Amino acid sequence: MNSLTQDDFSEITQLIAAARQRAVQAVNTALIDLYWQVGQTISRKIEVAEWGDGVVARLAEHLALTQPGLRGFTRPNLFRMRQFYEAYRDDEKVSPLVRQLPWTHNLIILNQSKRPEEREFYLRLAIREQWSKRDLERQIKAALFERSVLNPVKVSPRVSQTHPEALSLFKDSYLVEFLDLPPLHAEADWHQGLLRRLKDFLIELGRDFCFAGSEYPLQVGGRDFALDLLFFHRGLNCLVAIELKVGRFEPEYLGKLGFYLEALDRDVKKPHEQAAIGVLLCASKDDEVVEYALSRSLSPALIAEYQTQLPAKALLQAKLHEFYLQNAPDDYPEDPTGPPQ
Repeated sequence: MNSLTQDDFSEITQLIAAARQRAVQAVNTALIDLYWQVGQTISRKIEVAEWGDGVVARLAEHLALTQPGLRGFTRPNLFRMRQFYEAYRDDEKVSPLVRQLPWTHNLIILNQSKRPEEREFYLRLAIREQWSKRDLERQIKAALFERSVLNPVKVSPRVSQTHPEALSLFKDSYLVEFLDLPPLHAEADWHQGLLRRLKDFLIELGRDFCFAGSEYPLQVGGRDFALDLLFFHRGLNCLVAIELKVGRFEPEYLGKLGFYLEALDRDVKKPHEQAAIGVLLCASKDDEVVEYALSRSLSPALIAEYQTQLPAKALLQAKLHEFYLQNAPDDYPEDPTGPPQ
């Protein structure tokens, strides 16, 4: 009996943890449902002129007097519940998503996203990536939606054939402002900084990325090689090789990356795993050069930038506004959100 370890009890502890998580989710769903129904009732009564806006303040006072200990039903919050309901009531795809996130997350997305498609984008990603409040706010501040629309990820045809779902899992640019890298930095500084802040980098990459090694050794033909970073993606069921470049993308980089992918597939990949994917993470890239380089590449590779500072969100919003105007049908109404002020 004394030889038992904590691992012997892991099955029970995992059952308890799972039950607690389900209980938390059930409470959250019930709470969001309540806020939705309150918002629906307020909206309906105001729309039919049964209530005026001033009645909401009286409702808040009434609840404070008759429901002692009840929190969150102040006048501003009641108006937020109304706004919450009115934002999603006509969208059957999105309304179920809001019940999977805490109220704080919903308020962040509702208050900081102008477009319906932008709200849906952050709702789905926040659920998939299980972002904390801090992570969600960082991604919105970093204009992830604008960047994703304006600059979709650049991949080789091989990626589209073998890993079509990868198009929604990788980005065209990755933010590493948390490294505090100076404008002029060496590849070693960039590499070591990522290892020191690996947790932050994993959050930026995405939830299903698992770290497998740094300067990962590969031996081919009696020669030794070292891959900058190696990860495994659980959803794609494949190894992901990342090569770091502190300069702009050059077409010859793809040859070396393809060589590493071949070595991984032959010597490292497990029989049940899919072919490895390669990522060139460069300081800058010319999109036309990238397109030419990738068009005939036989390797499942993609090319992305890393950014050491948060992008200018107002500029990206203006570009997105222009993008929507240029791509809208002739009879499509003008973008109601307009350019950023």
